[in-house]
Amino acid sequence: MSGPRYGRAGDRRPREPRPGPGSSAAKGRNRRPADGVIDLVPTPDGSLSPATLSSPGAAAPGGSPSKRPPAALKAVDTDTTAGIIFGIGAYGLWGLMPLYFFLLQPAGAVEIVANRVLWSLIFCVLLITITRSWRVLGAAFRNRTVIFPLIIAAVLIAVNWLTYVYGVTTGQAVEASLGYFINPLVSVLLGVVVLKEKLRPLQWAAVGIGFIAVGVLTVSYGKLPWIALTLALSFGLYGFVKKRVGPRADAITSLTVETIVLAPVAAATMTVLALTGAATLAANGAAHFWLLAASGIITAVPLLFFGASARRLPMTTIGLLQYFAPVLQFIVALAVFQEPMTTDRWIGFGVVWLALLVLTVDMLRTARKNSVSRKLARAAA
Repeated sequence: MSGPRYGRAGDRRPREPRPGPGSSAAKGRNRRPADGVIDLVPTPDGSLSPATLSSPGAAAPGGSPSKRPPAALKAVDTDTTAGIIFGIGAYGLWGLMPLYFFLLQPAGAVEIVANRVLWSLIFCVLLITITRSWRVLGAAFRNRTVIFPLIIAAVLIAVNWLTYVYGVTTGQAVEASLGYFINPLVSVLLGVVVLKEKLRPLQWAAVGIGFIAVGVLTVSYGKLPWIALTLALSFGLYGFVKKRVGPRADAITSLTVETIVLAPVAAATMTVLALTGAATLAANGAAHFWLLAASGIITAVPLLFFGASARRLPMTTIGLLQYFAPVLQFIVALAVFQEPMTTDRWIGFGVVWLALLVLTVDMLRTARKNSVSRKLARAAA
């Protein structure tokens, strides 16, 4: 007898027929979960991965609302953690860089920077080849919103390198560290001048104290601390430009473009130094040669870390991480290079550190308020 099949005895509701393995119903059964939707969530490497986003009223197996944070928030937290690790790596390596430059004597600042560019280019070409990113590099050169800012970044980092190496190799590593101490203050000023941001009261106080510190140090040195100011401005602008490029160019592509832009000038410089007998690359033994050759890796690695960090973190967090480098540089200058610190210079540095303390307090207060606001928003969702 044909007709609808029934379940248990006495149950008159017809049982739904089960779809076959190849039917459209079977295929659609797992397209989306019962309590959510399938979405694409950015992962730290910039790709997209599927993740299930629970609806606000989704219930856990036990019947109570799910306490698990959305997958998108997990991706953001992972990205921020990676950015902090990259930032610490970059600034830690930069903080120890004076020790490396000390080993490169008798090479001068110009030769060191020219070698840094050329050997960095070789290292970047190897990275691009290994990662098969030649198409990405070509696309960066064709994109005006990428190539023009990176040309500016290349010029800024070249100025920064020349100034810093000159300071370290001429016994002025303390003043060089000062440049990176006041760099966070420059980042705040860039926000006002370029982005038209409004400063909070503590930020204004930090900037004002910073100007007082520059005045005190000018009296102490008997001249304007131009090494420190040049380093602060060049690297502050460099970080700003890199931040503006953002995700349009990854760290490897960005660094490769910058070194390609600088490579012709660096090659011409090395040629002139060789013709005039001023080059030390091949004239001071194999150890000296390989130390200069290592400048490619030693230069590229922290810049790659910095590029990866700048794309993942806000400017305020980058400003906090910047303290790592000058602290290490300052310690190296005093403990290893035995550079003198007079009383008035200690006073000037003390005023700078006071400005940084005020700025740090403001950053932490703002970050705490934002964190509380986010938690309240999550609770209300």
